[in-house]
Amino acid sequence: MDYISKPSAAATALFDSLAAYPAPSVNAQRATALLSRCPVAQVTPLVSAPDLAKSANVGAVFVKDERCRMGLGSFKALGAAYVIARDAELGRAAGQTYVTASAGNHGLSVAAGAQVFGAKAVVFLAKTVPEPFADRLRDIGADVRRHGAIYEDSMAGAATAATENDWILLSDSSWPGYFERPHVLMEGYLVLMKEVVDQMDVPPTHIFLQAGVGGLAAASAAYIRKAWGKMPCIIVVEPDAAPAIYASIKASSPQVTSGPSSDMGRLDCKEPSLIALKGLTQDADGFMLITETEGATGCEICAAAGFVSTPSGAAGVAGLIAAKTDQGSFGLTKDSRVLVILSEEAS
Repeated sequence: MDYISKPSAAATALFDSLAAYPAPSVNAQRATALLSRCPVAQVTPLVSAPDLAKSANVGAVFVKDERCRMGLGSFKALGAAYVIARDAELGRAAGQTYVTASAGNHGLSVAAGAQVFGAKAVVFLAKTVPEPFADRLRDIGADVRRHGAIYEDSMAGAATAATENDWILLSDSSWPGYFERPHVLMEGYLVLMKEVVDQMDVPPTHIFLQAGVGGLAAASAAYIRKAWGKMPCIIVVEPDAAPAIYASIKASSPQVTSGPSSDMGRLDCKEPSLIALKGLTQDADGFMLITETEGATGCEICAAAGFVSTPSGAAGVAGLIAAKTDQGSFGLTKDSRVLVILSEEAS
């Protein structure tokens, strides 16, 4: 485990450098109103996990369980499908082709949204994405294409295909010149955290949020600050093989990182979303990296407590477990109340 508390001067400099880019939306009501019209949109459970609290040596752990979200098995169901639903409201989804790259569940959301609203989905996958996942995409009508060794390669392939074919690029990341749809997509994630706020009588003291490009973490953190203010300590957790946000915070500028493939494959993103990075620069308190061993250990502890997931889905828990060996780093005590997100079902 490696960690930094947010360096105030560096964070201010980074935030200022991103001034031209949008911050995450906090309009949860708009997303909730639209998704409430979906027949499979139901509130996911928030569960007390005393066994995890014991493992982490804290007072309580609450798990927001996204494994059953809208039948797609992860929080990502709230993202791309919401963008396509917004497009459909404006009469611009039917007959369109949406193209994206995916390290996992984002592609399912694109494919499902396209299928519901009369559009087509093309999903680019890197060679590291397992073939059974490609089959799941094909089962809901996606045209699956392999491109490159890592997620960033597949994203470049998707962007090229969008330009060449006049398709709609629907990424869950953002970069200079590409903000509109990822901004809407992150707004969909607010539904998850609005549910948490409604489900908790007392706010947590700490929240561990796993991050790939950072969309979930940034949307959640933005809504947390709106609802609960400065009190919860928010910690962003990344694999040490993909420290995009951590490295950017440390360097005071957006960083493209490198490293081996991570078993936390959904989080194995080497470059941050600029919208997410801007939000987390303001809203997060700390940033930590976990090793592959720590990620696997957290996943095993989750499973033993009855929360079977993947190393990606359980990475927030893994960060909490890793932090218990140095609790002073984030002010954790035996009385702390911790919120984590179990972000996906087991593969």
